[in-house]
Order: sequence, then structure tokens, then C-alpha cells
Amino acid sequence: MWDPDRYLTFAAQRARPFADLLAQVRATDVTEVADLGCGPGTLTAGLARHWPGAHVVGVDSSAEMIAATPADPPAGVEFVHADLRDWTPQRPVDVLISNATLQWVPGHLDLLPRLAGHVAAGGWLAFQLPGNFAEPTHVLLRELAAGDRWPMLHDLERPSAHEPATYLDALLDLGFAADVWETTYVQLLPGDDAVLEWMSGTGLRPYLAALDDAAREVFVAEYRDLLRAAYPPGRHGTVLPYRRIFAVGRSG
Repeated sequence: MWDPDRYLTFAAQRARPFADLLAQVRATDVTEVADLGCGPGTLTAGLARHWPGAHVVGVDSSAEMIAATPADPPAGVEFVHADLRDWTPQRPVDVLISNATLQWVPGHLDLLPRLAGHVAAGGWLAFQLPGNFAEPTHVLLRELAAGDRWPMLHDLERPSAHEPATYLDALLDLGFAADVWETTYVQLLPGDDAVLEWMSGTGLRPYLAALDDAAREVFVAEYRDLLRAAYPPGRHGTVLPYRRIFAVGRSG
């Protein structure tokens, strides 16, 4: 289960990559927009302001996230509880965007042809996903979970991403004119145990869901100690370098 409030603890840091992705989507005459993995919908609503008059649909597989979307969304915006692997638009989409979602979809590279098939001629497919799974946040988490004390965590599905060149090839193979890049954000997080709080909203979630209350308390305490050593707070807060991969393609 997703916790929308916890996810939005660092709303500004999570929103910036979305804005940087959107800045490279130079679509005009847009009538249909889809946001796959829309979460609580705060960024989806902004798409209606970016393309006034467009019909915007936000799709998310989490009932908790859909329940947290605006009760009175802007005109033309709707939210749908559905798995993006199964969802099909009512008509071809001028802009299909996915922000920090595909890493949660096993085999998402094989899904790209289906997503590309939703895009209208001359339309845009744009996505962003973390590329930081070799960083201490995730390495320490995997190593801790691999211990003999945690057999219930050994077979969890974990988020993953490919290298930028792989996404470039995939979009080019699908006939898109493509632009792929990466950015490492040097994020400054406030508060105590800020990196643990960040991970609790995303990457730590499957581990927490697989543990009972007592085991969860022990696991989180040990992970907290590892993170404190790996990410000591500085004078201004805790620095969390965060690599993200961006891909934008325009259909021919």
C-alpha cells in the first residue's frame, strides 16, 4: 500500500524532475494527455494548466493514491484506478507521460511498444525514472534484506531501471525521434533521519509491507543505523545525490 501523505513529505523534490521532463515535451495543439502513475494527482492537475482545453487523465494502480487525488479537479481532468499495463485510452493520446513509475513495473522495457501504440501520430511519449539503484540507499537495503533473519524479503519484486542508452535504442526502434539524458540532483533534505523518511515513501515500502509490526520495527531500526552512517547530516541538512533518467520521444 502507498501512503500519499508520506510520499508528499518531499513534494518539491519529487516535483522537480517532472517539471524538467515536461519542459522537453514541445507539443502543441494538444487535446488528449495521459499521466501514467499519477499518484495523488498534484502534478497531473498541472498538465491541464500547461495545455489549456486538453482532456487529461491520470492513471494509477494504487487505490490509496487515487483516493487522495483532488475531489474537485480542474475542468477536463479525470483520475482512473487502473494498472498502466492494462489501461487503454479511449482515443489516441497527444502526450503520454509517466513520472517515476516504470521502475516499479517488471519488464517495463517490453511494455514500451504497447505504450507507444497509445500515442497519436506526431504525439509524444515521455518518461522519467530513478537510476540510483547502485547507491547506498538501495544497496544497503538489499544487503540487509538478504540476511538469514529475513526470508520473507528474499523474493520481493524491487524497482529497477536500465541505462539511458537502452531507452534511447528502444524509442528509436519504435520509430520515435528521441532525446534521452540523465541528471543527478544533489538534494538537500531537512530533518532527522531524512534519508529514511525519503525511502519510507518509496523504495522501502515493499519491505515494510512484507513484515509484521515487530519485525518491521527491528528492520527499520537497523536500516536507519546504516543510513545514518552512509548519509551523515551536514551543516545545512542531509545531502542525498539522486540520479534520474529521462526519455522523450516524438512519434513520426
